[in-house]
Amino acid sequence: MERARRATLKDVARVSGVSPTTVSFVLNDTPGQTIPADTRAKVFEAARSLDYSPHRLARALREGSSRVVLLKLGDLRPGHSMDGFVTGMRHELSRHGHTLVVHPGGAGPALMAEFVATLAPRAVVDLAGPYQQAATDGNGNDGGWVDGLAAHTMTQLAHLATRGHSQIALALPDEAAAEPLAGLRLRHAREAWSQLGSQELHPLHVPATAHEAAGAVRTLRVHHPQVTAVAAFDDETALRVLAAMADAGLAAPADLAVIGFDDGPYGALWRPTLTSVHIDGESFGRRAAREALGIDPGAPVTPASTVVQRQSA
Repeated sequence: MERARRATLKDVARVSGVSPTTVSFVLNDTPGQTIPADTRAKVFEAARSLDYSPHRLARALREGSSRVVLLKLGDLRPGHSMDGFVTGMRHELSRHGHTLVVHPGGAGPALMAEFVATLAPRAVVDLAGPYQQAATDGNGNDGGWVDGLAAHTMTQLAHLATRGHSQIALALPDEAAAEPLAGLRLRHAREAWSQLGSQELHPLHVPATAHEAAGAVRTLRVHHPQVTAVAAFDDETALRVLAAMADAGLAAPADLAVIGFDDGPYGALWRPTLTSVHIDGESFGRRAAREALGIDPGAPVTPASTVVQRQSA
């Protein structure tokens, strides 16, 4: 079967009774053009009736960039809020006629530069860059204590402080891939814990294997018996702690209260159910999309994060 011919800009011009140039001005919302409202309506109706969509490569050549926004994730660990961030960006960009391309990382600088040059994106959003810079030199701008990682960390630790815990452990995944973000979380946690007027905070590195994780928890109990709660790097790490506690004959929250971070889908299925920190990733993603397009992003997300109260803490 012969495939139907794709409608062209000239077809839209013929059906609407105007010139191809006028069609281009209308569909591309070209600034500085005074085109009557009834003419614009005719063009849009003709485009809809013909199921016309601009050829994206041609549009990229005309505008000097494609209607694509590139999101670089770098080495950030996947998670619930990141999934929401990507979804929010995708939906908001779609509303404005743009497409999101997500690059998960792993490419060297030269290969990434070639990729960007070929794609010619409207904008590049580097989600991992500010965290990596903050972790290495302390000067990164990740939203900090307003609506960024530090603020979310404060939400998590304040929940423990208001429940009377004064000495806690921060559970970190014992894997090189978690750095440098784990180091940044530890720095934020120590500062937040100090601001809350509490006492000591002990790092707890939790291996991925059940036997080693249980050993890490037992060691914590031997060397720091005064610790009454554990704040985890993310929900995956929190679930490692809960499993290790069960293997070590400990119960949450009676022996150790445990709070996760990122409110993933599995925390509510665990027993005891996992208390966690929910971050509205979609709202942050929508704001990032608008900023990438040069549109007013609107008011900041309020609150930046909230505690989902369950059984473990």
